[in-house]
Amino acid sequence: MTTRYAARATAGALAALLVLAGCSSKAKDSDDGDGDKAAGGVKTGEGISGKTITLGALTDMTGVYATLGKSVTQAQQLYVKQLNAAGGVCGYKVALSVRDHGYDPQKAVSGYTELEPKVLGFAQFIGSPFVAAVKQRIDGQDKALVLPQAWSAALLGSPYIRVIGSTYDIETINAVDFLIKEKGVKKGDKIGHVYFEGDYGESALVGSKHIAKEAGLTVVEQKIKPTDNDMTAQVTALKQAGVKAIVISAGPRQAASLVGVAAASGFAVPVIGNNSAFAPQLLATQAGPALTKNYYVASPSLPIGADTPEAKKLVADYRAAYPSDALDNGIVAGWNAVSAFGEALKKACANKDLTREGVDKALLSIDSYDIGFGVAQNFTDPKAPSSRESVILQPDKSVTGGMKVVREAGASEVAEGYTPGA
Repeated sequence: MTTRYAARATAGALAALLVLAGCSSKAKDSDDGDGDKAAGGVKTGEGISGKTITLGALTDMTGVYATLGKSVTQAQQLYVKQLNAAGGVCGYKVALSVRDHGYDPQKAVSGYTELEPKVLGFAQFIGSPFVAAVKQRIDGQDKALVLPQAWSAALLGSPYIRVIGSTYDIETINAVDFLIKEKGVKKGDKIGHVYFEGDYGESALVGSKHIAKEAGLTVVEQKIKPTDNDMTAQVTALKQAGVKAIVISAGPRQAASLVGVAAASGFAVPVIGNNSAFAPQLLATQAGPALTKNYYVASPSLPIGADTPEAKKLVADYRAAYPSDALDNGIVAGWNAVSAFGEALKKACANKDLTREGVDKALLSIDSYDIGFGVAQNFTDPKAPSSRESVILQPDKSVTGGMKVVREAGASEVAEGYTPGA
Protein backbone atom coordinates (compact mmCIF):
# COMPACT_ATOMS: atom_id res chain seq x y z
CA MET A 1 0.00 0.00 0.00
CA THR A 2 2.74 2.46 0.94
CA THR A 3 4.73 1.59 -2.19
CA ARG A 4 1.67 2.13 -4.31
CA TYR A 5 1.11 5.63 -3.04
CA ALA A 6 4.77 6.60 -2.78
CA ALA A 7 5.13 6.01 -6.50
CA ARG A 8 2.83 8.88 -7.28
CA ALA A 9 4.47 11.72 -9.15
CA THR A 10 4.17 14.46 -6.55
CA ALA A 11 5.58 12.45 -3.69
CA GLY A 12 8.36 11.20 -5.95
CA ALA A 13 9.34 14.70 -6.95
CA LEU A 14 9.34 15.84 -3.35
CA ALA A 15 11.43 12.87 -2.31
CA ALA A 16 14.02 13.92 -4.85
CA LEU A 17 14.32 17.24 -3.05
CA LEU A 18 15.57 15.37 -0.01
CA VAL A 19 18.71 14.47 -1.88
CA LEU A 20 19.29 18.14 -2.66
CA ALA A 21 18.64 18.97 0.97
CA GLY A 22 21.45 16.69 2.06
CA CYS A 23 19.28 14.27 4.00
CA SER A 24 21.80 11.43 3.83
CA SER A 25 23.74 12.77 6.78
CA LYS A 26 22.03 13.33 10.11
CA ALA A 27 23.31 16.16 12.23
CA LYS A 28 22.87 16.12 15.98
CA ASP A 29 23.06 18.93 18.49
CA SER A 30 26.22 18.53 20.53
CA ASP A 31 24.23 19.12 23.71
CA ASP A 32 21.15 17.08 22.91
CA GLY A 33 21.88 14.63 25.70
CA ASP A 34 21.41 11.58 23.48
CA GLY A 35 21.23 8.55 25.75
CA ASP A 36 21.75 10.58 28.92
CA LYS A 37 19.69 10.20 32.07
CA ALA A 38 18.38 13.31 33.74
CA ALA A 39 17.50 13.70 37.40
CA GLY A 40 15.16 10.95 38.47
CA GLY A 41 16.69 8.47 36.04
CA VAL A 42 14.69 9.55 33.01
CA LYS A 43 16.43 8.66 29.75
CA THR A 44 16.64 11.54 27.25
CA GLY A 45 17.84 12.11 23.69
CA GLU A 46 17.33 14.41 20.72
CA GLY A 47 15.16 17.45 21.31
CA ILE A 48 15.91 17.74 25.02
CA SER A 49 18.46 20.31 26.07
CA GLY A 50 18.88 21.67 29.57
CA LYS A 51 15.38 21.68 31.05
CA THR A 52 13.48 22.05 27.78
CA ILE A 53 11.75 19.58 25.47
CA THR A 54 11.46 21.07 21.98
CA LEU A 55 8.77 19.98 19.52
CA GLY A 56 8.65 20.99 15.87
CA ALA A 57 5.80 22.57 13.91
CA LEU A 58 5.97 22.74 10.12
CA THR A 59 3.03 24.90 9.17
CA ASP A 60 1.50 26.95 6.37
CA MET A 61 1.02 30.59 7.34
CA THR A 62 1.27 32.10 3.86
CA GLY A 63 0.06 29.50 1.33
CA VAL A 64 -3.16 27.71 0.38
CA TYR A 65 -3.80 26.67 4.01
CA ALA A 66 -2.72 29.89 5.71
CA THR A 67 -5.91 30.20 7.75
CA LEU A 68 -5.70 26.59 8.90
CA GLY A 69 -1.99 26.89 9.70
CA LYS A 70 -2.46 29.93 11.89
CA SER A 71 -5.24 28.28 13.90
CA VAL A 72 -3.37 24.98 14.27
CA THR A 73 -0.23 26.74 15.44
CA GLN A 74 -1.91 29.09 17.90
CA ALA A 75 -3.91 26.22 19.41
CA GLN A 76 -0.71 24.27 19.92
CA GLN A 77 1.07 27.26 21.44
CA LEU A 78 -1.87 27.63 23.83
CA TYR A 79 -1.64 23.96 24.83
CA VAL A 80 2.10 24.24 25.47
CA LYS A 81 1.58 27.35 27.58
CA GLN A 82 -1.04 25.57 29.69
CA LEU A 83 1.06 22.41 29.97
CA ASN A 84 4.04 24.40 31.23
CA ALA A 85 1.87 26.32 33.68
CA ALA A 86 0.80 22.95 35.10
CA GLY A 87 4.42 21.91 35.64
CA GLY A 88 5.48 20.63 32.23
CA VAL A 89 6.56 17.03 31.70
CA CYS A 90 8.97 15.27 34.06
CA GLY A 91 10.18 18.64 35.28
CA TYR A 92 10.89 19.85 31.73
CA LYS A 93 9.24 22.80 30.05
CA VAL A 94 7.96 22.21 26.51
CA ALA A 95 8.77 24.57 23.63
CA LEU A 96 7.34 24.68 20.11
CA SER A 97 9.72 25.57 17.28
CA VAL A 98 7.66 26.81 14.31
CA ARG A 99 8.59 27.08 10.62
CA ASP A 100 6.30 28.36 7.85
CA HIS A 101 6.67 26.43 4.58
CA GLY A 102 3.89 28.33 2.77
CA TYR A 103 2.75 25.04 1.20
CA ASP A 104 5.91 25.05 -0.89
CA PRO A 105 7.53 21.60 -1.31
CA GLN A 106 11.13 22.80 -1.20
CA LYS A 107 10.51 24.94 1.88
CA ALA A 108 8.71 22.06 3.59
CA VAL A 109 11.59 19.65 3.01
CA SER A 110 14.17 22.27 4.00
CA GLY A 111 12.22 23.10 7.15
CA TYR A 112 12.12 19.45 8.13
CA THR A 113 15.84 19.05 7.46
CA GLU A 114 16.59 22.07 9.65
CA LEU A 115 14.35 21.16 12.58
CA GLU A 116 14.70 17.38 12.75
CA PRO A 117 18.04 17.24 14.64
CA LYS A 118 16.80 19.83 17.12
CA VAL A 119 13.40 18.45 18.12
CA LEU A 120 12.04 15.41 19.92
CA GLY A 121 9.26 15.12 17.34
CA PHE A 122 6.68 17.10 15.38
CA ALA A 123 3.29 18.08 16.78
CA GLN A 124 2.43 19.65 13.43
CA PHE A 125 3.27 18.99 9.79
CA ILE A 126 0.77 20.38 7.29
CA GLY A 127 0.64 18.82 3.83
CA SER A 128 0.23 15.14 2.95
CA PRO A 129 2.67 15.30 -0.03
CA PHE A 130 5.36 16.86 2.13
CA VAL A 131 5.04 14.33 4.94
CA ALA A 132 5.08 11.51 2.38
CA ALA A 133 8.26 12.95 0.88
CA VAL A 134 10.16 12.54 4.16
CA LYS A 135 8.43 9.34 5.29
CA GLN A 136 11.29 7.09 4.24
CA ARG A 137 13.71 9.22 6.20
CA ILE A 138 11.46 9.30 9.28
CA ASP A 139 11.01 5.53 9.22
CA GLY A 140 14.69 4.91 8.51
CA GLN A 141 17.19 7.05 10.37
CA ASP A 142 15.19 9.74 12.21
CA LYS A 143 12.44 7.81 14.01
CA ALA A 144 10.91 11.00 15.41
CA LEU A 145 7.19 10.96 16.18
CA VAL A 146 5.17 13.04 13.69
CA LEU A 147 1.49 13.86 14.27
CA PRO A 148 0.61 15.62 11.02
CA GLN A 149 -2.30 17.73 9.88
CA ALA A 150 -2.42 15.44 6.85
CA TRP A 151 -4.67 12.45 6.27
CA SER A 152 -3.29 10.62 3.22
CA ALA A 153 -3.47 6.83 3.33
CA ALA A 154 0.12 6.87 2.03
CA LEU A 155 1.17 7.77 5.57
CA LEU A 156 -0.18 4.58 7.11
CA GLY A 157 2.18 1.79 8.10
CA SER A 158 4.66 3.93 9.97
CA PRO A 159 5.01 3.61 13.76
CA TYR A 160 6.33 7.19 13.80
CA ILE A 161 3.82 9.03 11.58
CA ARG A 162 0.38 8.70 13.15
CA VAL A 163 -2.57 10.24 11.34
CA ILE A 164 -5.21 11.43 13.83
CA GLY A 165 -8.62 10.39 12.57
CA SER A 166 -9.80 8.75 9.37
CA THR A 167 -7.56 8.99 6.32
CA TYR A 168 -8.81 10.88 3.26
CA ASP A 169 -9.94 7.73 1.45
CA ILE A 170 -12.09 6.63 4.39
CA GLU A 171 -13.32 10.16 5.03
CA THR A 172 -14.40 10.40 1.38
CA ILE A 173 -16.19 7.06 1.60
CA ASN A 174 -18.16 8.45 4.55
CA ALA A 175 -18.80 11.67 2.63
CA VAL A 176 -20.25 9.87 -0.40
CA ASP A 177 -22.28 7.64 1.94
CA PHE A 178 -23.85 10.85 3.26
CA LEU A 179 -24.67 11.94 -0.30
CA ILE A 180 -26.35 8.59 -0.93
CA LYS A 181 -28.31 8.40 2.31
CA GLU A 182 -29.16 12.07 2.81
CA LYS A 183 -28.91 13.82 -0.58
CA GLY A 184 -30.63 11.49 -3.02
CA VAL A 185 -27.63 10.16 -4.94
CA LYS A 186 -28.57 6.69 -6.23
CA LYS A 187 -27.31 3.76 -8.26
CA GLY A 188 -26.53 4.75 -11.83
CA ASP A 189 -25.79 8.41 -10.99
CA LYS A 190 -22.59 10.28 -11.76
CA ILE A 191 -20.74 12.20 -9.07
CA GLY A 192 -17.96 14.70 -9.69
CA HIS A 193 -14.68 14.71 -7.81
CA VAL A 194 -12.47 17.80 -7.92
CA TYR A 195 -9.14 17.04 -6.28
CA PHE A 196 -5.60 18.33 -5.78
CA GLU A 197 -2.89 16.45 -7.60
CA GLY A 198 -0.66 14.55 -5.17
CA ASP A 199 -1.18 12.46 -2.05
CA TYR A 200 -4.10 14.38 -0.56
CA GLY A 201 -6.39 14.48 -3.57
CA GLU A 202 -5.41 11.12 -4.97
CA SER A 203 -5.91 9.40 -1.62
CA ALA A 204 -9.41 10.90 -1.46
CA LEU A 205 -10.06 9.79 -5.06
CA VAL A 206 -9.31 6.19 -4.08
CA GLY A 207 -12.12 6.48 -1.54
CA SER A 208 -14.69 7.96 -3.92
CA LYS A 209 -13.91 5.32 -6.55
CA HIS A 210 -14.20 2.54 -3.99
CA ILE A 211 -17.64 3.49 -2.73
CA ALA A 212 -18.75 4.35 -6.27
CA LYS A 213 -17.98 0.80 -7.31
CA GLU A 214 -19.83 -0.56 -4.29
CA ALA A 215 -22.87 1.66 -4.87
CA GLY A 216 -23.05 1.56 -8.67
CA LEU A 217 -21.98 5.17 -9.23
CA THR A 218 -19.65 6.73 -11.80
CA VAL A 219 -16.95 9.21 -10.74
CA VAL A 220 -16.19 12.09 -13.11
CA GLU A 221 -12.70 13.32 -12.24
CA GLN A 222 -11.34 16.87 -12.30
CA LYS A 223 -7.71 17.12 -11.20
CA ILE A 224 -6.42 20.57 -10.18
CA LYS A 225 -3.29 22.16 -8.74
CA PRO A 226 -3.08 24.01 -5.41
CA THR A 227 -2.43 27.19 -7.42
CA ASP A 228 -5.74 26.84 -9.32
CA ASN A 229 -8.24 29.13 -7.64
CA ASP A 230 -10.96 29.61 -10.29
CA MET A 231 -13.16 26.53 -10.61
CA THR A 232 -15.26 27.79 -13.56
CA ALA A 233 -13.84 25.22 -16.00
CA GLN A 234 -14.40 22.38 -13.54
CA VAL A 235 -18.00 23.41 -12.84
CA THR A 236 -18.70 23.68 -16.57
CA ALA A 237 -17.29 20.21 -17.23
CA LEU A 238 -19.20 18.60 -14.36
CA LYS A 239 -22.43 20.32 -15.32
CA GLN A 240 -22.08 19.04 -18.88
CA ALA A 241 -21.39 15.54 -17.53
CA GLY A 242 -24.64 15.64 -15.58
CA VAL A 243 -23.25 14.83 -12.15
CA LYS A 244 -25.75 14.71 -9.28
CA ALA A 245 -23.27 15.76 -6.56
CA ILE A 246 -19.65 16.83 -6.20
CA VAL A 247 -16.83 15.89 -3.84
CA ILE A 248 -14.00 18.39 -3.47
CA SER A 249 -10.60 17.43 -2.06
CA ALA A 250 -8.78 20.74 -2.18
CA GLY A 251 -8.39 23.92 -0.13
CA PRO A 252 -10.93 26.45 1.17
CA ARG A 253 -10.39 28.82 -1.76
CA GLN A 254 -11.12 26.14 -4.32
CA ALA A 255 -14.21 24.98 -2.43
CA ALA A 256 -15.58 28.52 -2.24
CA SER A 257 -15.00 29.08 -5.94
CA LEU A 258 -16.59 25.75 -6.87
CA VAL A 259 -19.71 26.27 -4.79
CA GLY A 260 -20.03 29.94 -5.75
CA VAL A 261 -19.63 29.34 -9.49
CA ALA A 262 -22.06 26.40 -9.40
CA ALA A 263 -24.70 28.51 -7.64
CA ALA A 264 -24.24 31.42 -10.04
CA SER A 265 -24.74 29.12 -13.03
CA GLY A 266 -27.87 27.50 -11.60
CA PHE A 267 -26.10 24.20 -10.98
CA ALA A 268 -27.70 23.38 -7.63
CA VAL A 269 -26.14 20.04 -6.70
CA PRO A 270 -24.85 19.20 -3.21
CA VAL A 271 -21.10 19.58 -2.72
CA ILE A 272 -19.14 17.91 0.08
CA GLY A 273 -15.50 18.57 0.94
CA ASN A 274 -12.80 16.85 2.92
CA ASN A 275 -11.95 18.29 6.32
CA SER A 276 -9.39 20.81 5.04
CA ALA A 277 -11.68 22.24 2.35
CA PHE A 278 -13.37 24.92 4.43
CA ALA A 279 -12.61 27.99 6.53
CA PRO A 280 -15.37 30.00 8.26
CA GLN A 281 -13.89 33.21 6.89
CA LEU A 282 -15.45 32.14 3.55
CA LEU A 283 -18.89 32.87 4.96
CA ALA A 284 -18.13 36.59 4.71
CA THR A 285 -17.38 36.33 0.98
CA GLN A 286 -19.74 36.37 -2.01
CA ALA A 287 -19.79 32.57 -1.85
CA GLY A 288 -21.16 32.64 1.71
CA PRO A 289 -24.88 32.20 0.91
CA ALA A 290 -24.19 29.32 -1.46
CA LEU A 291 -21.92 27.62 1.06
CA THR A 292 -24.57 27.69 3.78
CA LYS A 293 -27.16 26.28 1.39
CA ASN A 294 -25.42 23.54 -0.54
CA TYR A 295 -22.04 22.72 0.99
CA TYR A 296 -21.03 20.07 3.52
CA VAL A 297 -17.75 18.98 5.08
CA ALA A 298 -16.62 15.58 6.36
CA SER A 299 -14.58 16.02 9.53
CA PRO A 300 -12.56 13.64 11.74
CA SER A 301 -14.06 15.21 14.87
CA LEU A 302 -16.77 17.45 16.20
CA PRO A 303 -16.31 21.15 15.35
CA ILE A 304 -14.86 23.82 17.59
CA GLY A 305 -18.40 24.88 18.50
CA ALA A 306 -19.33 21.43 19.80
CA ASP A 307 -21.61 21.24 22.84
CA THR A 308 -19.10 19.51 25.12
CA PRO A 309 -17.39 20.86 28.25
CA GLU A 310 -13.96 20.38 26.68
CA ALA A 311 -14.90 22.25 23.51
CA LYS A 312 -16.44 25.11 25.46
CA LYS A 313 -13.34 25.44 27.62
CA LEU A 314 -11.10 25.46 24.54
CA VAL A 315 -13.24 28.17 22.95
CA ALA A 316 -13.03 30.32 26.09
CA ASP A 317 -9.28 29.81 26.48
CA TYR A 318 -8.56 30.46 22.79
CA ARG A 319 -10.67 33.61 22.77
CA ALA A 320 -8.84 34.87 25.84
CA ALA A 321 -5.45 34.18 24.25
CA TYR A 322 -6.29 35.40 20.71
CA PRO A 323 -9.27 37.75 21.03
CA SER A 324 -9.00 39.15 17.50
CA ASP A 325 -8.84 35.81 15.68
CA ALA A 326 -11.67 33.71 14.28
CA LEU A 327 -12.60 30.29 15.62
CA ASP A 328 -12.34 27.40 13.16
CA ASN A 329 -11.67 23.68 13.04
CA GLY A 330 -7.95 24.22 12.57
CA ILE A 331 -7.97 24.87 16.32
CA VAL A 332 -9.43 21.40 16.91
CA ALA A 333 -6.92 19.73 14.58
CA GLY A 334 -4.00 21.44 16.27
CA TRP A 335 -5.31 20.79 19.78
CA ASN A 336 -6.00 17.11 19.07
CA ALA A 337 -2.48 16.54 17.73
CA VAL A 338 -0.55 18.39 20.42
CA SER A 339 -2.72 16.88 23.16
CA ALA A 340 -1.99 13.38 21.86
CA PHE A 341 1.72 14.24 21.75
CA GLY A 342 1.46 15.57 25.28
CA GLU A 343 -0.23 12.37 26.44
CA ALA A 344 2.59 10.34 24.86
CA LEU A 345 5.16 12.52 26.64
CA LYS A 346 3.44 11.94 29.98
CA LYS A 347 3.35 8.17 29.45
CA ALA A 348 6.99 8.20 28.34
CA CYS A 349 7.86 10.17 31.48
CA ALA A 350 6.12 7.54 33.62
CA ASN A 351 8.19 4.91 31.80
CA LYS A 352 11.35 6.99 32.47
CA ASP A 353 12.16 7.11 28.77
CA LEU A 354 11.85 10.47 26.98
CA THR A 355 13.95 9.41 24.01
CA ARG A 356 12.32 9.34 20.58
CA GLU A 357 11.95 5.58 20.90
CA GLY A 358 10.32 5.95 24.32
CA VAL A 359 7.81 8.52 23.10
CA ASP A 360 6.98 6.48 19.99
CA LYS A 361 6.30 3.41 22.13
CA ALA A 362 4.19 5.45 24.53
CA LEU A 363 1.88 6.67 21.76
CA LEU A 364 1.50 3.13 20.42
CA SER A 365 0.15 2.09 23.83
CA ILE A 366 -2.81 4.51 23.63
CA ASP A 367 -5.91 2.63 22.46
CA SER A 368 -8.71 5.08 23.23
CA TYR A 369 -8.03 8.80 23.33
CA ASP A 370 -10.77 11.44 23.13
CA ILE A 371 -10.27 14.93 24.47
CA GLY A 372 -13.93 15.86 24.11
CA PHE A 373 -14.50 16.12 20.36
CA GLY A 374 -16.61 13.03 19.83
CA VAL A 375 -14.22 10.50 18.30
CA ALA A 376 -11.94 8.14 20.24
CA GLN A 377 -8.52 7.54 18.66
CA ASN A 378 -6.71 4.20 18.72
CA PHE A 379 -2.99 4.55 17.99
CA THR A 380 -1.95 0.93 18.57
CA ASP A 381 -1.91 -0.29 14.93
CA PRO A 382 0.33 1.74 12.58
CA LYS A 383 -1.21 0.01 9.56
CA ALA A 384 -4.69 1.30 10.38
CA PRO A 385 -6.08 4.82 10.79
CA SER A 386 -6.72 5.81 14.40
CA SER A 387 -10.44 6.09 13.55
CA ARG A 388 -12.82 5.28 10.70
CA GLU A 389 -15.48 7.75 11.82
CA SER A 390 -16.45 11.06 10.29
CA VAL A 391 -18.75 13.86 11.40
CA ILE A 392 -20.68 15.64 8.64
CA LEU A 393 -20.80 19.40 9.09
CA GLN A 394 -22.54 22.28 7.32
CA PRO A 395 -21.46 25.93 7.25
CA ASP A 396 -23.61 28.14 9.47
CA LYS A 397 -22.46 31.63 10.40
CA SER A 398 -24.82 31.75 13.37
CA VAL A 399 -22.91 29.09 15.35
CA THR A 400 -19.53 29.24 17.05
CA GLY A 401 -16.83 28.42 14.54
CA GLY A 402 -19.20 28.63 11.57
CA MET A 403 -20.00 24.90 11.36
CA LYS A 404 -22.97 22.90 12.63
CA VAL A 405 -23.29 19.12 12.90
CA VAL A 406 -25.74 17.53 10.47
CA ARG A 407 -24.65 13.93 11.04
CA GLU A 408 -22.98 12.73 14.21
CA ALA A 409 -19.71 10.77 14.27
CA GLY A 410 -19.98 7.41 12.58
CA ALA A 411 -18.40 5.08 10.06
CA SER A 412 -20.37 3.82 7.07
CA GLU A 413 -20.63 0.10 6.35
CA VAL A 414 -18.40 0.58 3.32
CA ALA A 415 -15.78 2.39 5.42
CA GLU A 416 -15.87 -0.36 8.05
CA GLY A 417 -15.24 -3.02 5.42
CA TYR A 418 -12.57 -1.11 3.51
CA THR A 419 -8.85 -1.78 3.81
CA PRO A 420 -6.61 1.12 2.70
CA GLY A 421 -4.36 0.05 -0.16
CA ALA A 422 -6.15 -3.24 -0.76
